[in-house]
Amino acid sequence: MATNAFAAGAYSATQGLGQNLGMGGLGKAVSGGDRPDFAAMVQSAVGSVAETGRAAEAQSAAAAMGNADIVDVVTAVAESEAALETLVAVRDRMIQAYEEIMRMPI
Repeated sequence: MATNAFAAGAYSATQGLGQNLGMGGLGKAVSGGDRPDFAAMVQSAVGSVAETGRAAEAQSAAAAMGNADIVDVVTAVAESEAALETLVAVRDRMIQAYEEIMRMPI
């Protein structure tokens, strides 16, 4: 469930990027204040993954004390794993893009 929320949040955050950067409306220029903050988007994604991990840890601890259902624990751990895999995939793609830019001739 949290994985779906994470994916939906990431999807909705990127929906307006082309338009905000001036690519959506026939190449119109955009003023400086309307540009998305990439660092804030990355920080939000990392925070979301960390929160999902903390929730999985809390479920695991509750199950160890006998206060949680095992299905809830497995679900929380699976959501945390999927969120982490998504974050790693995004990180890998960002590194690929950076390396590609660095290979461009000046």
